[in-house]
Amino acid sequence: MKGIRPAVSQPSEYRLPTVDLRTRALFLDVDGTLLEFAPQPDSVIVPDRLRNLVPELTRATGGALALVSGRTIAQLDALFRPMVLACSGLHGLERRDVLGVMHRPVINDEKLGRARSFLAAMVQVNPGLLLENKHSTLALHYRQAPQLGPIARRLVSQALEILGSNYCVLEGKMVFELKPDGFSKSTAIAAFMREPPFVRRSPIFVGDDRTDEAGLAYVENLGGLAIHVGPAHADSGATWRLPNVAAVLDWLESLLPARPRPSRSDS
Repeated sequence: MKGIRPAVSQPSEYRLPTVDLRTRALFLDVDGTLLEFAPQPDSVIVPDRLRNLVPELTRATGGALALVSGRTIAQLDALFRPMVLACSGLHGLERRDVLGVMHRPVINDEKLGRARSFLAAMVQVNPGLLLENKHSTLALHYRQAPQLGPIARRLVSQALEILGSNYCVLEGKMVFELKPDGFSKSTAIAAFMREPPFVRRSPIFVGDDRTDEAGLAYVENLGGLAIHVGPAHADSGATWRLPNVAAVLDWLESLLPARPRPSRSDS
């Protein structure tokens, strides 16, 4: 493996171990890991570099690659079209396996509708907050108005009272998300790991956010490679780190087999 060649001043955890993708299952978060954040979730752009990289990684792993995201699967499909990838959306709530079969629970829409209406009304009187309706979950963003973080937290707590004990709150980077309890990125990864071609492979999970911590801890406990993207924080379950999205893409490219250079025929 060519690997990352960090500067001497970089932490040792940036020097990731050698990886052979032929024996690995690769799980990748999207926002903040493969893609840079944008002011609004629907304004992110998938660069050509990533569009070319994902199919190569899928081939190198024998198909054992899945996106594990907080976005919906429909949003992931729109971003990565025409690719149709194995993936998990909504923090483990929905999942599409390598055969294309969808797995998702039945949601109580009545309570979710009441919580949605409440948050929508509160967003109208708090400019800078953004309510993202993912149908099965609700995400309240305050990226455009960081000073509204305490207000967003309080509003989501009130919405949780409407939803009841079957729901929980996930805190991410300037976002609070209400989702049904009992699902996480760890449950999604565990489900993939029971199925071909992931089964009997050693997992890798790369993620950047608190919402990724369940998955990172799960992979760490399996003896896999858990990689946190961004500044270190004490409660991360990941041993290994990469500093940013660009470093993630550099590292993933370094795992691919070297491309043969075209030969030059003597004239």
